[in-house]
Amino acid sequence: MKPHLTIRTIGLFGFGAFGQLLARHLGPRFSLVIHDPFQPPDPRWRFGTLEEAAACDLVILAVPVARMAGVLGLIAPHVRAGAIVADVGSVKLAPARLMAAALPAHVEVLGTHPLFGPQSAAAGLSGHKITLCPVRCPSVRRIAAFLRSAFGLRVFLATAEEHDREAAVVQGLTHLIAKVLVRMEPLPRRLTTASFEHLMRGVEMVRHDAPGVFEAIERDNPFAAGVRDRFLAEVEAVRRQLEPE
Repeated sequence: MKPHLTIRTIGLFGFGAFGQLLARHLGPRFSLVIHDPFQPPDPRWRFGTLEEAAACDLVILAVPVARMAGVLGLIAPHVRAGAIVADVGSVKLAPARLMAAALPAHVEVLGTHPLFGPQSAAAGLSGHKITLCPVRCPSVRRIAAFLRSAFGLRVFLATAEEHDREAAVVQGLTHLIAKVLVRMEPLPRRLTTASFEHLMRGVEMVRHDAPGVFEAIERDNPFAAGVRDRFLAEVEAVRRQLEPE
């Protein structure tokens, strides 16, 4: 990232919507190698072999949690000593365990969660938040400083457990409500209030997320089920309160 971090090359695994967002912002600053066997090569970017991408200074895993163990098993023999491997998933405990177990001790391991997506960050990254969850990453504070200075991101440090506990509420409820509202469509679009329009803007920010994002948020976060159960219990309590006596 900054010269003293000695990051000049980045290997990006996964070129879905979020991988493409990363490429747009990282590509102008670093030598970027993309590897995604499920996406057709884009002539605007350099696509390389798994070995080429895994041998970069920084390796970013922009793949679903369900595929992460398989990808880690493939790249582990090719990651060079001193490299940094980071994921960008919506949950952090499971990726942290997978990366720590699969990657050799000479590799730095960093969990990250950019708290934005292609829709919410369409106008740029400045002012958006990112959480860094170091697993074994002595470079984390220098990485945080770079993200603040280069992209204007608001950087937060947390443990993987702290992240997942908060994300179970912040993302778990947001995506749950959005999923239900989408299933209730068509919804009114003419005689709407400002509060309803704000709610629908939130729905639009997550409507086009890949199915794996919802699955990760609701199933892979170990704290999501408890938050979801409490929310549904409160909905039921309100419903009972509104029943005729």
